[in-house]
Amino acid sequence: MAKPKVATTSLAGCFGCHMSILDIDDRILDLVEIIDFDKSPINDIKEFTGECLVGIVEGGCANEENVRVLQDFRKHCKILISLGDCAINGGLPAMRNTIPLKECLDEAYLNGPSVHNSTGKIPNDPEIPLLLDKVYPCHEVVKVDYHLPGCPPSAETIWQALTALLTDKPLELPYELIKYD
Repeated sequence: MAKPKVATTSLAGCFGCHMSILDIDDRILDLVEIIDFDKSPINDIKEFTGECLVGIVEGGCANEENVRVLQDFRKHCKILISLGDCAINGGLPAMRNTIPLKECLDEAYLNGPSVHNSTGKIPNDPEIPLLLDKVYPCHEVVKVDYHLPGCPPSAETIWQALTALLTDKPLELPYELIKYD
């Protein structure tokens, strides 16, 4: 019998949630006994190889590529988890949401105090993903099944959530793992 697959990705964020996944430490060896990682920066598989039981997404949607990747995860993953504050609320990247996009681009590429731009143009190469008007949390783009808050969530939180979902048990995290005071 094939092992269930888990996929992970990082959208607009800092990659700290993936560091927290790696903080599972030697239990990651226990994890790979019961699952196969599919598309993930953990194994550097760039495309889905099939359907996945669990998809873990960190980061919000700041550009059109983030939206496409998130929609692809929803399409391929039976259970989708928003991991961390950027996926759940937009996090630090969403700080730009109170400033019009044109003003952000002008400051970054034209008028910022340390900007040297001899062309006087904002980059618009077709290879650069188009920025969205604001940073969106994942659940505003696709249906999300579970939210694991934190910046980043602890390795123990991720471990307990994954093992519960993979063993078909209810996801009931102890208060100590989801309080942040």
